[in-house]
Order: sequence, then structure tokens, then C-alpha cells
Amino acid sequence: MIHSLSLSDVLADHARSRPQVTAVVDGDVRLTYPELDSRVTRLADALAGRGVGGGDRVVWLGQNAYAVLELLLACSRLGAIFCPANWRQSEDELRFMLNDLSPAAVIWESSDTTTSLHAASTAPHASGVPDSSPAAALSGAGAASTSTAEPGATRTAVWVQAGEDYEELVASGSLRDFAQVADTEPALALYTAAFDGRPNAALLSSAALIAHSTSLVVVRQMEPGFTFLNNGPLFHVGTMMFCLATLQIGGTNVFTPAFDAEEVCRLIDAERVTQAFLFGQMIDAVVKANAGGKYDLSSLRFVSHSAEWDEMITVDDSPWCRSKMGGYGQTEVGGMLTFLGLAEGGAGFAGRPSPLVQVRILGPDDAELPPGEVGEICARGKTLFSGYFARPDLNATKSRNGWHHTGDLGRREPDGTITFIGPKLRMIKSGAENIYPAEVERALKSHPAVADAAVIGVPDPAWHQAVKAVVALKPDATTTADDLIEHVKTQLASYKKPRDVTFVDTIPKRGFTPDYDALDAAHGGGNYPGL
Repeated sequence: MIHSLSLSDVLADHARSRPQVTAVVDGDVRLTYPELDSRVTRLADALAGRGVGGGDRVVWLGQNAYAVLELLLACSRLGAIFCPANWRQSEDELRFMLNDLSPAAVIWESSDTTTSLHAASTAPHASGVPDSSPAAALSGAGAASTSTAEPGATRTAVWVQAGEDYEELVASGSLRDFAQVADTEPALALYTAAFDGRPNAALLSSAALIAHSTSLVVVRQMEPGFTFLNNGPLFHVGTMMFCLATLQIGGTNVFTPAFDAEEVCRLIDAERVTQAFLFGQMIDAVVKANAGGKYDLSSLRFVSHSAEWDEMITVDDSPWCRSKMGGYGQTEVGGMLTFLGLAEGGAGFAGRPSPLVQVRILGPDDAELPPGEVGEICARGKTLFSGYFARPDLNATKSRNGWHHTGDLGRREPDGTITFIGPKLRMIKSGAENIYPAEVERALKSHPAVADAAVIGVPDPAWHQAVKAVVALKPDATTTADDLIEHVKTQLASYKKPRDVTFVDTIPKRGFTPDYDALDAAHGGGNYPGL
């Protein structure tokens, strides 16, 4: 495997080529690359000694910490799969995740939720569960016996509490060599994509993660000395992608459990942070916390936001920050599929594709659509995921014909750039025409009086379905149904305009998207094609 390069290999090379560079900062913990590599080797050996092998899953139940990076790298070294769980989820949601992944090991921080989950894992039941307390885990009792458990199969996980027990686990391992793991093997699992009401774990290989990191290094113009503050959740690809790009370039990852404006200011000042996970409201909170200039934030190179913010930081001129950050992405593509920084001045709102992927806009028949037509954003390339864990039917559907079907709608503009329209969700069929709610919703939301909008299909005897808009107005704003219908006609083909508009106080939501089932029930939706 002379062409293989895993995340573990990247770390090992940094240990040789950057022996004095600080790799990790977390509170009082400061590790150079050689020290991090040594700990990862010991951790991998300790996990292997407790039954973790190739393809096994290791779960982190906790907030941001240096252990997240160590566990990911140790799993890469073993050929195992690491999953940082969403610690904000309910106990039932986390229980689903644990049952779904059937992990060989769980590293957990104490909270009401995780303590309850741990207690349930040690409670005897009909099949008999061995003691998996921290002490037992460290001695190997209760460990899974092999690495060959089928996805979703019941197994006894080793549970190790973060803190002293985790440090004892690392110290118990030996320094030794490991067999090389192919970089195409999944290394990271991130839960996302609740297509059928339950989340799915997207599997990302070392090869995909390294390819994405390389693209991000170029677009962000990351250089040696780059320091990233991991203050966003590491169960989210938006934070994880910058953590791994920082590793890729041999920079410094600084960890803090969660966003706290005052602590973010302190860490930027103390560690001379180059970039952090920040967006609008978080930036405003940092500006407020640093009123009076208590902290020196000039090391932070970030996008322009406000006069007060721009005065505190160094406004970055890299392609990533030159106008607006980002582009279009999702977990399944490693983070970003397109970059605004590759299309400055372009017509599309999402920029151009990463140089390591191909993007096509496909119609319902999976044929490519010409520029200007809305279809599903589909992709293939080096940064793409390996499929969802234990979801063979979904994987077959989403990867048909060799293309990953994102489930999102987009349009290629005449200049070749991409515009992201919105989630595909359900399609409305009016006569022979396909109408996507997200496209009409985007047009409605561009009206100055509209705060939020959702579009549903209602049965129509002549056309099968007609478009109905449900609209919430901004405070003190006024408009009429006819005005909104004419506004949509100025942006979209006439057949896509709503036939009817209903005004409501708020749009019901399921997560961040409209609750279309509730809207259908309340406003007479139905007759959807395929449903």
C-alpha cells in the first residue's frame, strides 16, 4: 500500500518533521507532535487490548476535548471507526445511537444523561451483562471479544470515564508498531441525514478526510503556525473539518468544551489563535465580551463582520474569507463541496466545486440538466463519504449510478458556478411540471415583508397538485397574497407561483426545516408524487 496515507500516518510524520511544534492545547494539557504521537500509540494499544479491532466503533460521549482528536487518530491507527456523539441530544437519542453503532468502547464525560446511559449499560438483563465499570474496563473485563461483530449486533462495550480513568487507559498501553491500515477504510462516523426520521452515521475514510483537508488548506491559505480554536461542537463537520485541516498542515489545535465568549477571547489572546468556529451571533457575543479591548484578538484572521469586530481582529484576505465564508457542503462530502472562494464575483451563491470533486445537477431521471434548471446536487470524488453505517438500502439509493445524491437542490449558472436552492424534501407535481418547495420558499423569503415561508402541494382535480404558500410576516410588516404571488412570478417560472397564500404567526419546524407533515395536516396538503 505504498500510495496509502491515513490520518495516523499524517500524525506519525509530523512527529518526525515537527518535533518541537505544539499539536494540542487543552487547559493545562500541552502536547508536542511527538508527545501526541506517543499517546495515540499507547491509546491504540490499550484499546486493542480491550477488544477493539478493525471496523469496530469507538464512541465519545462528551464535549470538546483533546481526547476527541486522540481517539480519532488511535482508531485510524487500528482501522477502527470513531464517533463523537452529539452531547446535546436527549438520552433516548443517544441510546438509539449506541444501539445503532454497537460500539466496542465508549469514553464518557459525566453528566445526568451519560451517567444514566452508563448505569443502564452495567445493569444485568436477560442476556447477562458483565461489569463494565471504569475499573473493570481498565482491566479488560467485559470487553468485546472480537472485532467481527455485525453492524447493529448486540455486544458489551467497554466504558471508560474521561479524566483520570481515560489517562490511566492511555498509560496502560505500550509503544509498538501497528500494521498499516488502508486509507480507504472508514475512520470517522458523524451522525446526520435523518431521511426517514432517524439519523444515519456518515462514514468518512482517512483518504476522504485528507483530501478535504488539502482543499481547505489551499482555499483558506493555511500556513505553518496556523492555530485553530475548537469552540464549535466536534460532532459537527464544520468544526471537525478545520480541526483536521490544522492537523494536516502541522498546526496547533486548541480545545475548549463549548462556546463561551469570554473564554474564546482569552484563548485567542493567550494562544494567538488564527481561526475559530464563529458565525454571526457568536461574533456579536465576542465583540460584547471584549468591549474596551481587554483582550488582544489581532492574531485572529477572519471575515469582516462589523466595524467593532473588524477593529479587534485582522480581516483576512484569503479566498475563504475575502467576501463571504464557505459555500455549499454537508457531512457526506467531508465538509465543503463547493467554495465561494473559488468563484469571487460569480453568479452562483455557492461558488465552484472543490478541485477534488465533480458536481452535476441531475433531474428526476438522473440525467444532467442544462444551466439554469433546478435539480438535485450530485457529486463524486476524493472527499466523498463511504456510505452510511448499516444502511444498505439507503446507500444503494443515495449512490446510484456512481453519484452521491445529496438530497439538496441546486442550479448551475451560465458562468459555471453553483446556486444552492435548499433541501429537496418532497416534490410537487402540477400537470407535467416538477416544482420543488425549497425553490419557491427561497423566492418568497426574498420579499421584504416575509420573515419565513413554507410551500406545500394541495390536491387539484385538473393539475393533480397546486402550490400553496404558508407565510409568516415580519413584525409590523404588511403585504397581500396577490403581491407575494406576483413577487414569485418575477423570480420563477409562472407555473411555480403559489395559487393560494395563507398567513400564519409562525411556521412549524422539525429541527431547522419546516414540519411539512404538520403543514399538510393544517392546510390540506396531499397528492404528492410517490407518496
